[in-house]
Amino acid sequence: MSAPLDAAERAEFVPFLHELAAVIRPYYLYGAAVELKGDDSPFTAADRRAEEVMRLLILQRYHEQGIPGEESGAYRPDARYRWVLDPIDGTKAFICHRYLFGTLMALLREGKPILGAICSPLVGHVLVGPGGKQSLLGERVMRTRRCTRFEDATLLTTSHWKMADHRVGPAFAPLSRRARLYRS
Repeated sequence: MSAPLDAAERAEFVPFLHELAAVIRPYYLYGAAVELKGDDSPFTAADRRAEEVMRLLILQRYHEQGIPGEESGAYRPDARYRWVLDPIDGTKAFICHRYLFGTLMALLREGKPILGAICSPLVGHVLVGPGGKQSLLGERVMRTRRCTRFEDATLLTTSHWKMADHRVGPAFAPLSRRARLYRS
């Protein structure tokens, strides 16, 4: 369960999430030398550099806060506030020069999430979910579309083939055919 976000934290951290979201933009189409991780998933120099820049911005402003760090190691893992960063979610789209990638971030207070953000950096969208409250795109409250039947739903997945590999794979194909609109 997420912790409640107070007004001071909202005023302090939400604008900063927007600053962090913009970090990856200069790397799109440039500097995306691709490496493979141990599981053969791609990783780019842009991902590494963007995380370094994001960490630097956080530490310049909030040197007492922590960052678990996927690539660069943990900094202050026991700090009251900790930032969780994924500069490029959708690396395959990023390296193919498709704009359908994002930046994911979260801020934890005492180990509980108080803010989360899904960013589409190329279009400047930052969807912020303040701990258990409504999600915001700017100041606009975002909601899911009302849908009472699955046949009226939109079904989105990262990869059709990855869904087929999951234990529920055999059930996925019929389910995807039932949805009004299915995209991967």
